[in-house]
Amino acid sequence: MTGTRRVARGRTARRGPAVRAVAAGSVGNFVEWYEFAVYGFLATVLAERFFTPAGGGAVEGLVRTYASFALAFFFRPLGAVLFGRLGDRYGRRPVLIGVVALMSGATALIGALPTYGTVGALAPWLLTFLRVVQGLAAGGEFGGAVAVLTEFAPPGRRGLYGAWQSFTVALGLLGGAAVTAVTAAVLGTDRLSAWGWRLPFLLAVPLGLLALWLRTGLAESPEFLERPRSGTRPGRGAVMLAAGRVMGWAAAGYTFLVVLPSYLQTALHAGFGQALPAAAVANAGFAAAILPAGALSDRVGRRPVLIAGAVLVVATALPVLDLLRDPGTSPAAKAGALAGAGAVVGLMAGPGPALLAEMFPSHVRWTGLGLAYALSNAVFSGCAGLIVTEAVRRTGDPDVPGYYAAGACAVSALALLKRAPGEGNRRKRCE
Repeated sequence: MTGTRRVARGRTARRGPAVRAVAAGSVGNFVEWYEFAVYGFLATVLAERFFTPAGGGAVEGLVRTYASFALAFFFRPLGAVLFGRLGDRYGRRPVLIGVVALMSGATALIGALPTYGTVGALAPWLLTFLRVVQGLAAGGEFGGAVAVLTEFAPPGRRGLYGAWQSFTVALGLLGGAAVTAVTAAVLGTDRLSAWGWRLPFLLAVPLGLLALWLRTGLAESPEFLERPRSGTRPGRGAVMLAAGRVMGWAAAGYTFLVVLPSYLQTALHAGFGQALPAAAVANAGFAAAILPAGALSDRVGRRPVLIAGAVLVVATALPVLDLLRDPGTSPAAKAGALAGAGAVVGLMAGPGPALLAEMFPSHVRWTGLGLAYALSNAVFSGCAGLIVTEAVRRTGDPDVPGYYAAGACAVSALALLKRAPGEGNRRKRCE
């Protein structure tokens, strides 16, 4: 009996830090993706307030808004290297605290910015500067959060624990959609456009304080404490392969989960009240698939699950858009298609964090996986809104989002078929 109690106490002791790591690692991702969702869902309003002077066209303002959106993503690799090097050298906890404080502060300041009508051409520059700060912070956030989640994971459960990073991305996207929808419904279109758009951004203040409280009590993982002290640069080949593996996840995720509301409004002439629920349904499907996909990858491997998701996007991207455009399709069928599209993206997002973590040793893990993810997102997520909106405007082809997502996923599937040097052995050692 004494031995049984000792084993039970040991399991409880191990479970405590792991639960704290899940909460501390996940909450920063929630704050980050909540803000990015709000920015994406309010893109048409922000275009009017910041990027469209008197006489400017709505599509022109939207393209400029997405250009600012893309610019923030191009600062993510810099943030991944800067904060990753610090986190790999000095510890996960202090750097994660700084990252979430930077992200929360920049998000709250967006809600307090003067608009074009108040300060003229200075307004878009101020917004873009804060987007750059957010990009730096977001570039550091992902690698640190995934490192903490996977390094504290019990043996054989890295896929499930790493999936919490993606799951809180989904919660952040859903939270951003919900807050924006409620704000729009309560205030109405005119007041939302005049000043109500500020409220979702200002909500970052209490969210950031919660994240800081959780992260101040975070311990360092044993794997980090036992890391080698030499070598702080991940291999270039491993970074590029990792970026190729997740580019489909990045492109499909932003196409169907973030860009969709503005696409529905500009390309399919849907109303704001129709676009936001559509995005919420897609994100709900995404959220529902993530944790099961991560757990499945602990049983069958990361790459098979990711390849299945990439192939399904290639097969279904164009049919989903055709169904959405068909006026004879019932609302229930459209909702099912949107939820299914989100779930397919979830198949990639579930095992994705653990796959990236297992491609890099602990002493360069934050830098390596953070840089790979930031590079793929800079090109294939940050540019998604800009590329899709401009391509649809120039060609008049409403299938552009489907081509974009399917093409990126086809390349990812090929990258996933190639095994990285030492990848299988590293996973076995981790587990």
